[in-house]
Amino acid sequence: MASGESSSSAIADVPQLPNHKVKMKKPGQRACNEKNDKGKFCGGHLKRWFYTDDVLERECGCVEKAWGVDAEVYRCEFCKTLYLPNPEDVRGVNVGGVGQISIFGLTVEPKEEKKA
Repeated sequence: MASGESSSSAIADVPQLPNHKVKMKKPGQRACNEKNDKGKFCGGHLKRWFYTDDVLERECGCVEKAWGVDAEVYRCEFCKTLYLPNPEDVRGVNVGGVGQISIFGLTVEPKEEKKA
């Protein structure tokens, strides 16, 4: 998103639910970027939300009706904004990232045996 664009245009691209605010995660995003009334970022961690186990969501039921039983959804731990996974983001990778490749044993050639 360009710096001149408002966040409301990004929200308009994602179908909204009646009782939840829904946004699209940016690639590699792990913290909430929702602004509060004072204009400060929430900064809460985005955690995978299993809405079928949530008692309050079972009463509402709008997430399950919209996306099915087993959709990948993330929720901010503080403001409860819902985030859908970004299609550009790598799937199946740890939330900490891909990490670094170890040089121990992977790229180092084995030692040659000494001949007696």
